[in-house]
Formats: sequence, C-alpha cells, structure tokens
Amino acid sequence: MTLRAAVQMDPMDDINIGGDSSFHLILKALDRGYALYHYDVRGLTWEAGRLTTKANRIIEAQRETGAHYKFGDEVVLDLGRDVDVVLMRQDPPFDLGYLTGTWLLERIARETLVVNDPVSVRNAPEKIFVLDFPEFMPPTMVTRDLDAVKDFQARHGAVVIKPLHGNGGKAVFRIDADGGNLGALVELFGQVWPEPFMVQQFLPSVAKGDKRIVLVDGEVAGAINRKPGEGEFRSNLAVGGYAEAADLTPREREICDVLGPQLRERGLVFVGIDVIGGE
Repeated sequence: MTLRAAVQMDPMDDINIGGDSSFHLILKALDRGYALYHYDVRGLTWEAGRLTTKANRIIEAQRETGAHYKFGDEVVLDLGRDVDVVLMRQDPPFDLGYLTGTWLLERIARETLVVNDPVSVRNAPEKIFVLDFPEFMPPTMVTRDLDAVKDFQARHGAVVIKPLHGNGGKAVFRIDADGGNLGALVELFGQVWPEPFMVQQFLPSVAKGDKRIVLVDGEVAGAINRKPGEGEFRSNLAVGGYAEAADLTPREREICDVLGPQLRERGLVFVGIDVIGGE
C-alpha cells in the first residue's frame, strides 16, 4: 500500500529550493512513490471531532527554480483518516497561529502519525530545549535586559544575538568584542520581538563549518558540514552557505548519544542539531 503523507508547510511558491529541507524531503518521497499532499496550517478546520484541511496533491517536484512543483486539483483531507503521516514543516513565527496548529493536530495523534509530536513541538522549542544541556553549549544567556547583555559581552567578548524562535539564520547578528552597536541592537530586538532573545559567545571555529546532524527517532541518519559564504559568518544554506558531506567526531557522537533518547521520548522523530567545531 502506498504511503500517504500530508505536508504542513509554507506556500510552495515562497520556498528556497536550494536550502529548504522540506522541499528535499518531498523530492525523495516522490522518488519512492509516496502520495504527497501540501496544505497550509491556516486551512485547518475542526468540526464534530474531525480535523480536515483543503490540500493539493503534489504531482511533481524538481530542482528548477520557478517551475519546481506541480499541484493536482484541490481536495479536502480528513487528516485522521485519509493520510498515514502528517509532517509539520512550516517555518516560524512561533505565534498563536503556530500554537493553534499544534493544539489541533494533537487531536489526531491516535489516528495518524504526526512528525514531530505536536505537544513536544509546542513545549520543547529548539532553543529552549537545548538549555537543558549546557555542557554541549557555548556560554549562553536568554534575556531582554540590556545591562545583563552588556555584562555578558564584557565577560565573553564577541557574541552572537539571535531571535529565540527564529530559523534559517534570519536576524542573527555578531557583535565584536568592542561592543559596538550592542545597545542599538538590543533596543531593536526589544521592539520587534515581545519575547526574550538569545545571546551566545561567538565561536570563531564556525569559519570551518557548522555541522548539521540529522537524527531519526533518536538515531543518527547523516550529517553535512555547512560553511559560510563569502563575507558571512552564518553558515545556513538559506543565507548563502554551502554544504559538504561529513562524518561525526567522537564528541559529536557523545552529544547524539545523550540527546537521542531524550528526543525519542518526546516523539521528536525528525530532528536536526547543529554542532560547531566538533564540540
């Protein structure tokens, strides 16, 4: 029987096919003959115990910008009955619309596999979840307080400031050891985002790569080493980084051995973790 999957993600017209992992999952799934449907989280409808959505069958996908997909006719899917798997793949913002999607998908969890578990997606956002593993992180602070950031930067030198619920390297800033523009940047973050932001010591070894390790059900499935493009310190593919196949160091395997069972326990089936400098 053909596996049927519904992919909850951003509009296909808007994705960066070079760096969007969801698009590459679609390519591989179609190669395997799976039946795939695309839908927007904003189309979810719950009534009388059933969760439905308008969706489009993905007929084709290819690595050709502007002609990278072909949809079939729009259909209405009962996500508890008509598909085997729902993939939650939309990008942030991590707002009430995002949260509502997790609350609704939680209601079909006994009928359909939802990847990842909506409860854990909601309760263990990536930059919060990792705070439980400080031994694997550079010095880190989560705050909105300018004085706290200044004190942190004075102790740790160059720092990176990033949104707590961002993705793809967006709005990630490096502040050098002299602290230039630190106050203005903290002010900007406070105006744009209501929640605290993350501050971390800058790791110069990022120039040699930022390794993305993919774990499936808690087990290592593969890894790539992402390197910054010219003039960048961010290695994300979405902002011009490039990738090479990579093996794991002993320290990286140790990290995965610790995180893997925690991910599996939470139903976080498909996860990517980032490691800089092999540590």
